[in-house]
Amino acid sequence: MIRAIRASKTAAEERAVVRKECAAIRASINENDQDYSHRNLAKLMFIHMLGYPTHFGQMECLKLIATPGFPEKRIGYLGLMLLVDERQEVLMLVTNSLKQDLNHTNQYIVGLALCALGNICSAEMARDLAPEVERLLQFRDPNIRKKAALCSIRIINKVPDLAENFVNPATALLKEKHHGVLITGVQLCTALCKINTEALEHIKKKCTESMVRALKDLANSPYSPDYDISGITDPFLQIRLLRLLRVLGEGDVDASDSMNDILAQVATKTESNKVAGNAILYECVQTIMRIEDNGGLRVLAINILGRFLSNRDNNIRYVALNMLMRGVTIDAQAVQRHRATILECVKPESEPIIGRLATKLDRTTINNYTVSTNQMLSHTICMNLSSPVAATFGTISLPNAVNDDELRCSENLKPQDAAESSKQCSNWKFPSSKVAIPSPDPDASIRKRALELVYVLVNETNVKPLTKELVDYLQVSDQDFKEDLTAKICSIVSKFSPEKIWYIDQMLKVLSEAGNFVKDEVWYALIVVISNASELHGYTVRALYKAFRTSAEQETLVCVALWCIGEYGDLLINNVGVLDIEDPITVTELDALDVVEIAIKRHASDLTTKAMALVALLKLSSHFPSLSERIRETITQYKGNLVLELQQRSIEFNSIIAKHQSIRSTLVDRMPVLNEATFVGRRAGSLPDAASIQSGPSVGLPNGIAKPSAPLLDLLDLSSDEAPAPSSSGGDLIQDLLGVDLSKPSQQSGASQTSKSGTDALLDLLSIGSPSSPTQSPSVQNNSSMIDVLSPDTTKKPSDSPLDDLSSLSLSSRGTSNGGAAPMMDSLDPLPTSPPAENNGPVYPSITAFESSFLRLMFDFSKQTGNSQTTNIQATFTNLSSNVYTDFVFQAAVPKFLQLQLDPASSNTLPTSGNGSITQSMRVTNSQYGKKSLVMRIRIAYKINGKDTLEEGQISNFPRDL
Repeated sequence: MIRAIRASKTAAEERAVVRKECAAIRASINENDQDYSHRNLAKLMFIHMLGYPTHFGQMECLKLIATPGFPEKRIGYLGLMLLVDERQEVLMLVTNSLKQDLNHTNQYIVGLALCALGNICSAEMARDLAPEVERLLQFRDPNIRKKAALCSIRIINKVPDLAENFVNPATALLKEKHHGVLITGVQLCTALCKINTEALEHIKKKCTESMVRALKDLANSPYSPDYDISGITDPFLQIRLLRLLRVLGEGDVDASDSMNDILAQVATKTESNKVAGNAILYECVQTIMRIEDNGGLRVLAINILGRFLSNRDNNIRYVALNMLMRGVTIDAQAVQRHRATILECVKPESEPIIGRLATKLDRTTINNYTVSTNQMLSHTICMNLSSPVAATFGTISLPNAVNDDELRCSENLKPQDAAESSKQCSNWKFPSSKVAIPSPDPDASIRKRALELVYVLVNETNVKPLTKELVDYLQVSDQDFKEDLTAKICSIVSKFSPEKIWYIDQMLKVLSEAGNFVKDEVWYALIVVISNASELHGYTVRALYKAFRTSAEQETLVCVALWCIGEYGDLLINNVGVLDIEDPITVTELDALDVVEIAIKRHASDLTTKAMALVALLKLSSHFPSLSERIRETITQYKGNLVLELQQRSIEFNSIIAKHQSIRSTLVDRMPVLNEATFVGRRAGSLPDAASIQSGPSVGLPNGIAKPSAPLLDLLDLSSDEAPAPSSSGGDLIQDLLGVDLSKPSQQSGASQTSKSGTDALLDLLSIGSPSSPTQSPSVQNNSSMIDVLSPDTTKKPSDSPLDDLSSLSLSSRGTSNGGAAPMMDSLDPLPTSPPAENNGPVYPSITAFESSFLRLMFDFSKQTGNSQTTNIQATFTNLSSNVYTDFVFQAAVPKFLQLQLDPASSNTLPTSGNGSITQSMRVTNSQYGKKSLVMRIRIAYKINGKDTLEEGQISNFPRDL
């Protein structure tokens, strides 16, 4: 049968052979042929392993088990373990046969029954046969005791209630001298400790010392041929003992102290050049990490893992990286010592090897060319080893073997020798034959795991060197790995950057090398940071100009460069704010314009890039009046574009340049500084556009990027209202800023709508602030987002042509009245201020808005005279504990019909009870005044002794007349 199956050339032929054999087996079973039953069952097992159904032979297994002979029982039990599992009812029929065989006088038949029970035992069988197995734990033959211990593990896993019956027999097995019985006894005790806490305490009390002694005997035992594997005495038993000690020492200081010495001995004496030794060391490290604190042992364990990282075996390196990932939470400082080795795991293996050979080769053969020692030395110095290895070596064929001791290279050359070497290097040409350079390590799991570990190791002290290493490797990494590497670098730079200039430099390097792998929110955040770094505007736009000239194929880099050139093009031309670290460059107006035109005319540019390029051209028309005509011609080319967004921008921008030159400079003036905290909140998905939300002072990061201390997602769980609210318009922050959002803004009409001044309209469009003093006047918003940007005064009545409204404006009308609409230049102020209000209104009773066992929040209310919709609230926070609260942040959210404006808190440190408090003012405007009461959801975050604490709640007990 086997020969016929293997000779089948197609699956159909194989199925035909199997069908024929199955039919013959069925016929033999029906005839009750006892002579061939064991052969039939053997055939069924082979057919079963091929994946064909063999359920019709299950009863044949039971018949063979019931026979008295050992050969028949052996094939019957083997068939039972293969063809039957514990979920089938036919297994119930074999329980009686198993019980008889467990009590058989033939130890080999007893062994067969124990093997079968240990493989297919169900809960019912475990309850019925547990007494027989427990008795066999004391059987005279060691092989039976060993099999009974393994079967006992299956029983207690199926029925944990039976665990207490096996505790005493299991501890008795730990005194065995036979290693086979001892290792199974250790496994049984380990299983008992994990299942039953009483068994754990009993074994911990009775057996810890004996287990330590047994491990010490194994570690110090002389050569034993019966148990020796690669010069190590019974590594399997040592591993099992280490696992049991790990369970016994976890959470127990006394037990951990008793095993410290032997663990240190195993860790230092075990050889690491064999697989068996590495397995013992790995288990020893796991045990050290799990038992109670011992600083010296843990440093030793992490050093062992550091040696694992230098191993050529990828499996050993991978488990070392996994263990180091857990070790970071235990002893981060010890893991930091192996930072360089971990970084090498991020890079392909071939790079450090080739670099080492390149710096040490005295003589090598490059195809048919022989290079002398001095030439090789000079060329080695000229090589830029940080560049890609393939580009550096070209077509070098390296020798098969290189001895480091024989190949030396002196790096202490005199300056004239180095200059001569550089001259020789420039004249050296490689032949163009095939290369023989090792390929990168194909195991990407090692690099990804190492990258995750590096990400965890980064902190404020080592962020610069680690980021430099990762950015350097980004230049030579393969495409499949760049996405993960780019995401990690961007996250590290955002989280730990010490200063804004360093943040901008690193982000520009990433954008230049792998800009196409950078997510949108990352370069959005970069624009926000650049907007806030006013002293670095000139430096940034010059750096982006240089980067664009070399990396124009990186789409995100092009987008950021276009935005900066549009905003700060005048700084680029005039070399404003040149830093000492910069190389001077000369950029003309035509050069800056050429960059934008190259970007907009590239076929690979997407819609966002082209839309931003049009905006940049419009802004440059104001910065460079002499080039206005050329810019207008470029913009006009898109009047007939098939993409409606580009067509609309082209028509509108062309009209602004041609017909509205008097207000063009004001319209395209530099954007106001963007609110970093608001953007970070929106980036986390916690600040929706439907509700008006502002928070208190956010926790400032070292790099200047403000980050809320806690997300506001839960704060939004308030009932929505159908009434319109004077809140900011929808859309993403950066897309609104750049006008790239293609979604149609909603129209609002009606005489009862609340309109805003020019300042408030622009601020709402950018979502970077809330109106400080809205005025009531009828207004209808136009459905064009571009006109919303250009509209300086929303109090004007809408006309048939929005562009006609623009032509009716004049610069002389600005600032003529304090009571009218805000002037256009004021609309570009990022933080409009209003004069302090006088609280001459009625007095309202104070309320306890929120109180917990740690904190009390009191609200005092007042209203301005003549403005019943706006309520001034003074919040007072009192510490009820004896601990000082640091990094105190208060956040609040309100429904749509309310508008909230929060002032900065008086402090971010709340002293202990009775020693002071924190006050914070806020203003709430109720558009449904008299119909609906105030409601607010709050979140308070602070730190107690460096530990983050978060409290939240909903306030509904406001006075009804607010």
